[in-house]
Amino acid sequence: MKTIAAACAALTLMSCAVMSCGSALANDIDLSAWTCRKFQSAAKDDVTIILAWLNGFYKQQDDPPVIDTSQFTADAKKLNDYCTAHPDVGLITATDKLFQKQ
Repeated sequence: MKTIAAACAALTLMSCAVMSCGSALANDIDLSAWTCRKFQSAAKDDVTIILAWLNGFYKQQDDPPVIDTSQFTADAKKLNDYCTAHPDVGLITATDKLFQKQ
C-alpha cells in the first residue's frame, strides 16, 4: 500500500510539473548538449522533467515500474553534489558515472 501511495504521489507531482511547464513542452531538451552548470541553472520545471526521465533511463529493464521517492530524492542530491563540484562536465557524462546501468 505504501508503494502505491508513493507512486501516486510521484505521478501527481509529475502531472503538475508537466501541466505547468510551458517552456519544457515547447522545446526539445537535448541532454547530450547540457552541462552540469546548465542543468543546475535550468528552470525548476525542466529539472523535474529531466530528473524523472533520468530515473527511468537508468533503471534496469526488469526493475518493477515503481518510483522509489526516497531513492529518487537521494539520486537528485547525489547529482546536484556532483554537478556542483564539476560544473563543466556534460550532464550525461555525469549521470553515466553516477547511475550507470550494471
